[in-house]
Amino acid sequence: MRADSVEYKPARPVRTTPIRVALVDDQVLVRSGFRMMIEAEDDIEVVGEANTGVEALEVVHDTPVDVMLMDVRMPGIDGIETTRQIIDAGYPVKIIILTTFDLDDYVYEAMRAGASGFLLKDARATELVDAIHAVDSGDAIIAPSTTRRLLSNLVPRPDKGARDPRLDLLTDRETDVLKTIAIGWNNTEIAEGLHLAEGTVKTHISRLLFKLQARDRVGLVLLAYDMGLVER
Repeated sequence: MRADSVEYKPARPVRTTPIRVALVDDQVLVRSGFRMMIEAEDDIEVVGEANTGVEALEVVHDTPVDVMLMDVRMPGIDGIETTRQIIDAGYPVKIIILTTFDLDDYVYEAMRAGASGFLLKDARATELVDAIHAVDSGDAIIAPSTTRRLLSNLVPRPDKGARDPRLDLLTDRETDVLKTIAIGWNNTEIAEGLHLAEGTVKTHISRLLFKLQARDRVGLVLLAYDMGLVER
């Protein structure tokens, strides 16, 4: 994975139980590699594995899972449709899409389906662990540079002559925070850049999630681009 794939390390919340992870990939060696990385951590454990999308659905049905690493290209039901079905069914699991290329068209569709970000398959152990902790705590795994390239190529540009009515739901400060989220700033950077306390930033983000009915930070990034808040 390139150095800009995960550009910050959010503070890890204190957990009383390990983060439960499921691995979904049709390549046994890929799953084995990720399992070895995860089993080296005291606060993360692998609770299930799946070779196909159908098996992944069975895993989340039978086993509580916090974070799922999901391959995009699999026989039968692909990772996008599997993600969509898991999210639509209401399972409380955060999904990280596994991809070989950081500009894979499937990644955007997977995020639309409810994934919390993506990770290259050649991720180092520290990057994998950071990604799992980040999405488990409600953050998103999308590098700022990759986000801009991905969405610039795949998201239709909004009509510059029309103001998105969803902006009327937000205060000026909430709009400022949403813009910074869209360009990839973490909470500490937002606090410093907008001269706010980190607690205030978290409050603004919670309000943005509620007002815009976004599932997580990825949803806010997509909405910001949809609403024309970010130039590209």
